[in-house]
Amino acid sequence: MINILYKGIIIADTKFEFGYDEYGRLTLGDEIFTPDSSRFWAAEDYQTGVSPKSYDKQFVRDWLIKNKLNGVTPAPELPEDITMKTAALYKDCYCKITGKDEY
Repeated sequence: MINILYKGIIIADTKFEFGYDEYGRLTLGDEIFTPDSSRFWAAEDYQTGVSPKSYDKQFVRDWLIKNKLNGVTPAPELPEDITMKTAALYKDCYCKITGKDEY
């Protein structure tokens, strides 16, 4: 088991989505502990009352809000620089958690 805190990451929150399959068994219905289902914060930046660096989809949400595109349907296409910065955040998080230097 990986101790995330010692890897420099705080899992601020996460979601678990469950449902019942055709046999009535409780089943996990979505991904868990990914940047799309959790909030990952940089432990070294954490201070009470201050928004720390995050390694999750908050970066995209912030861009959408800033550009008045949050909630727009169909979802707008993201500019390449935003896509690349988001991918870099996700890769950085992966490297911190796994201890690997590259993705």
